[in-house]
Amino acid sequence: MARAIGSWLSGPEPSDSGDPTPYPSAYPGERLGLPQSGPGSIARFGRRVAALCVDWLLAYGLAALAMTLGVVSLASLSTAVLVIWLVLGVISVPLFGFTPGQLVLDLKVVPVGDRARVGFGRALARGLLITLVIPALFTDSDLRALHDLATKTAVVRR
Repeated sequence: MARAIGSWLSGPEPSDSGDPTPYPSAYPGERLGLPQSGPGSIARFGRRVAALCVDWLLAYGLAALAMTLGVVSLASLSTAVLVIWLVLGVISVPLFGFTPGQLVLDLKVVPVGDRARVGFGRALARGLLITLVIPALFTDSDLRALHDLATKTAVVRR
């Protein structure tokens, strides 16, 4: 019985699919043509979380300011924070390539593939997927989260 279970637990056998890189990459971002370290290298999870925290703090500050001005009520403060955070990301990523938190931590969002920049549609999709939290927690071997994979983007160091 253990032999039967071990056969499927170890995963499928490698196929001869013609993939030029059948072995795992030496470092995150190698398959994407990015450098191992320095500018243009894949951002690590800790820096990304820190940038997200800076963005959330900024959104909280702006929502608190709106609340003191009477634009937002206390009951809708958390929704206002989420909307401000989303709008901040959707506007700043296509225009500048980074959010304020990513600017502070020297990160930027770059498109992967043949596109020249990240457009408003992909920035909106990224933001909506990040609000779900779960897609941002799962990464591939290149340290790209599910929202980056879905929108064909990567967060790199500037």
